[in-house]
Amino acid sequence: MSLNGKVAIITGASSGIGAETCKHFAKAGAHVVAVGRNLENLKLTAETCAKTNSSVKCLLVQADITKDTQKIVNETLAEFGKIDVLVNNAGIMANGSILEADLQQLDSVLDTNLRSVFQLTKLVLPHLIKTKGNVVNVSSVAGMRSFPNILSYCISKAALDQFTKCVALEMAPHNVRVNSVNPAMIVSDIYKRIGVNDEDYAKILERSATTHAMGRVGEVHEVAPAIVFLASDSASFITGALFPIDGGKSSMCPR
Repeated sequence: MSLNGKVAIITGASSGIGAETCKHFAKAGAHVVAVGRNLENLKLTAETCAKTNSSVKCLLVQADITKDTQKIVNETLAEFGKIDVLVNNAGIMANGSILEADLQQLDSVLDTNLRSVFQLTKLVLPHLIKTKGNVVNVSSVAGMRSFPNILSYCISKAALDQFTKCVALEMAPHNVRVNSVNPAMIVSDIYKRIGVNDEDYAKILERSATTHAMGRVGEVHEVAPAIVFLASDSASFITGALFPIDGGKSSMCPR
């Protein structure tokens, strides 16, 4: 799959799926706009991209996607003059059932996982119409199935899936495709960001292996190639798709 000369904005690029996706886009020949809050980690992402393909550029944009969407677009256009792909990857998680979560938590999760995606996509779409580009949203199996004790997160990802399908229909006449990937448990730092320690995280991974049909959890390198595929011309007749990368989890009953 070649993305030679394409320009891809990738949010949440300082770690996990986002950082790995930057590497795979660089490998495919795309110039990368790596967006994140942690500048030191973004620099590591840029170094990885350079080692992967020294012929592409990696623009670092230190930004909070809940506040700086216009900055992301402006800096991308100033450097490259166009946008071909938007990967909405940045997201946060929160624990809590309806009895434990509050409106502050819900607002915070929706602000990052949905509202910022809406705003950045809206700003980027006029440029994608010009390039006949596309959007890939990073959702979750939690948008497709219900799970207890992560209510705010599930709501945000279910809404993101509906956003993907609605915008795909609206943009199809403009030859702009919109799809999502829906990973299950992927080894990353998302749980650590909500305060889960190493010991408890190891227990979560151990239990999660039993709820995936393949008997294990996933790795970031198993998600990034699917994002590149959906962004490439190889997927030119795919839009409005929710693409599970879940080791069979969405087909199983255990939660």
